[in-house]
Amino acid sequence: MNRTAPGPVPSLATVGPPRLLAGLDETAWMDREAHLAAHGPAPGPDVDELAALAEDIGLRGRGGAGFLFARKLRAVAAAQRRKGSSASVVVNGSEGEPGCLKDTALLLYAPHLVLDGALMAARALGADRVAVGVTRPDVERSVRRALAERGPEPGPQADVTLLPERFVTGESSALVRGIEGGPALPSGRRVRTSESGLGGAPTLLSNTETFAQLAAAARLGATGYGACGLPTEPGTVMLTVAGTHVVETPTGVPLTYILDLCGTAPGQGVLVGGYHGSWLPPEAARAATVSRDSLAAAGGVLGAGAVLPLPETTCPVGEVVRMARWLAAQSAGQCGPCALGLPSLADALAEAADGGGQRALDAARARMSAVEQRGACGHPDGSARFVASALAVFADEFAAHALGHGCARPVLGALPLPEGELHTAVSGARTDSSAQAPAEQLLVDWTLCRGHGLCADLLPGLLRLGADGYPERAVMPLPARMRGRALRAVRRCPALALRIAAAG
Repeated sequence: MNRTAPGPVPSLATVGPPRLLAGLDETAWMDREAHLAAHGPAPGPDVDELAALAEDIGLRGRGGAGFLFARKLRAVAAAQRRKGSSASVVVNGSEGEPGCLKDTALLLYAPHLVLDGALMAARALGADRVAVGVTRPDVERSVRRALAERGPEPGPQADVTLLPERFVTGESSALVRGIEGGPALPSGRRVRTSESGLGGAPTLLSNTETFAQLAAAARLGATGYGACGLPTEPGTVMLTVAGTHVVETPTGVPLTYILDLCGTAPGQGVLVGGYHGSWLPPEAARAATVSRDSLAAAGGVLGAGAVLPLPETTCPVGEVVRMARWLAAQSAGQCGPCALGLPSLADALAEAADGGGQRALDAARARMSAVEQRGACGHPDGSARFVASALAVFADEFAAHALGHGCARPVLGALPLPEGELHTAVSGARTDSSAQAPAEQLLVDWTLCRGHGLCADLLPGLLRLGADGYPERAVMPLPARMRGRALRAVRRCPALALRIAAAG
């Protein structure tokens, strides 16, 4: 992994007057003076006022899940009162989605607006820390520069942490663990950050654009914020089109208008919501508008705001197989559905693409179903959703390939991947996660374990079975020398009851 490469540089465009991108037509980077000139000083609402504002404008998280921000804010405040503790605020600027650059653009060019929103929320909660997690060195430098411009301020202190560039880094528990100095990998625990996040304190965690929208709305008020966009979804949204163009647009604008603005068209279909999103066939893309409701009615999701049209000149089956391999390679290797299920799914798709017949297509669908609702984080479910949508939208193409006819088109790599990771997408190999991980543990999920005993055969001396045929312990320290064998045990467990996690 190249830690010094800057990554792709987004181009910027707006439909109508810009809000979040205001001022960037006159300067390449919004310093503190330019920021205040464009937006004015940030107000200081209390937590009830801020929650009411977020509720009035229907503000949802802009990182994928679309959770209501007001509900999340109130949940943190309630946990504070219940625990009698302070709180923290985390800005998710990791953006491990290769086809998405909108959060990168905000932190790279207008970091003060994002910091305004995060610090405003922190002051309303009485939080003592704002932590920004990023994965690009150039973005880290931009945020550090903005923090230096602000200098020491009373109230919550803000800092930025550079994390490994990995698809799962943006998962909430992975982000928190990485900021705390641990491995940026999902914990597998079903605990909301609003209850226990940074340092175990209630934590308000949302993505970059969400905090920028909050900062804009606090200045405009609910009425001013709703002056553009749909009545049911007021304001603007940030989109990344074709992996390079970042567009701020009011909701309700036809999707084809945005594609035309970026010099492209629906082609064979449009992937919306990113690599955990869904494909829209061309006719659905032409009828859709930029809104959650419209995209949902068409069978898509707004998700992280990625819009990826597939050109007519590339092979859709090859593109899907290529991406399925990359998604499998992004596994944290901590649970069976990721470590075993996703590579198997990618292999089945590749076999179908190479003329494996109906049997290969049926195997792909079976393996897709096997990973759903079973992972330690949302990565298996999101990857399965991507594949299921592709099999539906490109059904004829997959059938033709499976029967050996194919389409004779090359695989152009129209779906962007991080630079230098093409080999990873082909081979499915990843080596950086284990290299940087601290001491680890092998965990047994008692709710899944069925006492097959295969794990004990692979891990003699580490995992011992009791008289009842089940492992004696649920948590075992994992020596580094035994990680390979433990990973084999995770993959071979028929019940998917084993996983590897960082110690502590």
